[in-house]
Amino acid sequence: MSSVSSFDIRDLRVGYGDRPVLDGIDLSLAPGQITAIIGANACGKSTLLRAMSRLLAPERGEVLLDGRSVHRTAPRKLAQCLGLLPQSPIAPEGITVLDLVSRGRHPHHGLFGRWTAEDDRAVAEALEATGTAALSERPVEALSGGQRQRVWIAMVLAQRTDVLLLDEPTTFLDINHQIEVLDLLTDLNRRHGTTIVMVLHDLNLAARYADRIVAIADGQIYRHGPAKEVLTTAMLHDIFGLASRIVTDPVSGKPMMIPLGRHGILSNVQDTVAPLSSDHETDQSTEGLS
Repeated sequence: MSSVSSFDIRDLRVGYGDRPVLDGIDLSLAPGQITAIIGANACGKSTLLRAMSRLLAPERGEVLLDGRSVHRTAPRKLAQCLGLLPQSPIAPEGITVLDLVSRGRHPHHGLFGRWTAEDDRAVAEALEATGTAALSERPVEALSGGQRQRVWIAMVLAQRTDVLLLDEPTTFLDINHQIEVLDLLTDLNRRHGTTIVMVLHDLNLAARYADRIVAIADGQIYRHGPAKEVLTTAMLHDIFGLASRIVTDPVSGKPMMIPLGRHGILSNVQDTVAPLSSDHETDQSTEGLS
């Protein structure tokens, strides 16, 4: 795999029917980086990934991958360089784990393409990397939600593309497997230069693992850049309506969000928790709460 896979999104307007979801999106993503897309529910995160992967045609604007329009690229050709894990994928009835993961190799075969030793290696490595090798003969429909999610990730990994687009890859996973999957994606990025774009709901994991964060609100890009520039109390207030504090993650040194509710707050902090207002803070505190 190469490391030259950059996205340029220009004046993108996209939606469903006559309802635009994203409008006027301009965004450049450098090759070889991990980007996390965050935002409230229904803000357009998944819609952006669908447009980037050619699944959703734009009403206006374009999405370029290495200077070429993804919407004017043949599906098989695009699938050889771009892998997609959509939200809530559906497996064919009765298919086994091994058969599903093997489908990740289909874009690399022509009409009469033969299965090769390289295909075997790609599938075996994907199963091993995701901890699903022991499940290879089981039907996908018999797996738990977390196991199924890891199998879908294995299929995308078996595709061996320069770009990975993942819509909530940690869905259904317990915290241990969430960390394992994000560590695995980081390994791919560092070893092979894989460009990774993923939608994440856990803001602290997004800050820890992503090189850049894209925050979306009301069909627009609210802000994008390194975590220290995006994960702020102002952003959390504006996008999520959440009062919070930003502290330093003692493990990664990245910013970490601490939500402030009305309960479970230390008494010496309680007096400082004010109701949300439009006059919110924009600086980041790196001090603890005690």
